[in-house]
Amino acid sequence: NVLTKEEGPVPATARHYKKEGLPWVVIGDENYGEGSSREHAALEPRHLGGVAIIVKSFARIHETNLKKQGMLPLTFANPADYDLVGSHDRLSIIGLKTFAPGVPLKVEGKRPDGSTYEFPVNHTFNDNQINWFKHGSALNAMAKAFEQGKM
Repeated sequence: NVLTKEEGPVPATARHYKKEGLPWVVIGDENYGEGSSREHAALEPRHLGGVAIIVKSFARIHETNLKKQGMLPLTFANPADYDLVGSHDRLSIIGLKTFAPGVPLKVEGKRPDGSTYEFPVNHTFNDNQINWFKHGSALNAMAKAFEQGKM
């Protein structure tokens, strides 16, 4: 927990961040979301204030479910960059104002000692999925389209 400097269970830390209004990300390894094809596995991080999942690779269905929930499923362009990130680092995702299919984003990290690093991350979003993200979820995008008479 970057706020309390204590280690604890992920759900409890996520709830604390949500209560404090602090968005958070998950850093994961290979095949993230394997066995988690149900939409609830993608809904929970969003419900608890998560904004992105940055991993070496995703289980295909889980990646799509994260997109539907308005989350950012991102992969390390260089899997070795996984080792740069510490559990108490603060991360910023750069490039969302110009978010476009096929254009990598950048993560800037700041360690507790003030040192910084950055690395590129990839995504597989298409234009429609970017619209989901901009609206907070696929359901929100559909509701907005319906409201505007586009459905």
